[in-house]
Amino acid sequence: MKSFDLDKFRGVTVAINSCYDNKGEVRPEAVKQMVRFLIQRGVNGVYVCGSTGEGLLQSVEERKRVLEAAIAESNGEIAVIAHIGAVNTRDSIELAIHAERVGADAISAVPPFYYRHSEEAVQKHWTAIMNSTELPFIIYHIPATTGFNLSTGLLRRLIVNPKVIGVKVSVSSTFELERFKSIGGNDFLIFNGPDEQYLAGRVMGADGGIGGTYGCMPELFVRLEQYYVRGMLMEAQRLQTSINDIISDLLSLPTHSALKEIMRLRGIECGTVRAPMEEVQESQTPLVQKIHKKIMQTISEMGPLIIE
Repeated sequence: MKSFDLDKFRGVTVAINSCYDNKGEVRPEAVKQMVRFLIQRGVNGVYVCGSTGEGLLQSVEERKRVLEAAIAESNGEIAVIAHIGAVNTRDSIELAIHAERVGADAISAVPPFYYRHSEEAVQKHWTAIMNSTELPFIIYHIPATTGFNLSTGLLRRLIVNPKVIGVKVSVSSTFELERFKSIGGNDFLIFNGPDEQYLAGRVMGADGGIGGTYGCMPELFVRLEQYYVRGMLMEAQRLQTSINDIISDLLSLPTHSALKEIMRLRGIECGTVRAPMEEVQESQTPLVQKIHKKIMQTISEMGPLIIE
């Protein structure tokens, strides 16, 4: 079993949008443009075909095409994590094998959902995925959407496998995050999930975050990470408050679609969302424009980072 370079996964990892053309087909060139946009703004990695990336609304072949585009553009400059979670083990294994073949740095998966699976069934599912490749594996814990709660007992059993390098923790409290970090230890990665508590997650032990709103304002999250690393907690708290003002506005809209509209205003044409996701209505366009203006104003007001 080879050892993994965990440092490449720390910091700001953007859960990227998938991009479609006007017929709703995956548009690899737009995915590449988005990845380049993010690299130029200093992010540490991208998370492909997760919740923000609409992976669970896509076919296996579509997910492969999105991942291939992201890896081709990143070309080793940043970490690429492939979300390969699916409702069945067979599709997840196919996606995992593909991710390894095309050069992903890690794979990640939600538990199988819809049917109420036991812990033993979920453990068997994730283990089968891990056994299919030599890539490191990141658990995606998001019980509000999957209906499955990762218990501390199951986590202890899973981390016996050295391929399990971390957990993305998407819950509204940092308590589970802190408990998972305590169980895993310093060499086990914890990724904060809720964007509105990035700073809180870092303070309570997260090694970084994976989030969807990072994509439309990467400069703000990269700066937030820099503030935290440098111990500039007052500045970090003020910036998190500014970020949360933006997120609060976003949450009043169909969020996935609104993120794509803001990306369009930032120069990346992502297309619309995959049905049955709700699209931004014409009456909501002024609020989208207001959010974009607020993002750009906050970026402008940050100024250069002062290291004391």
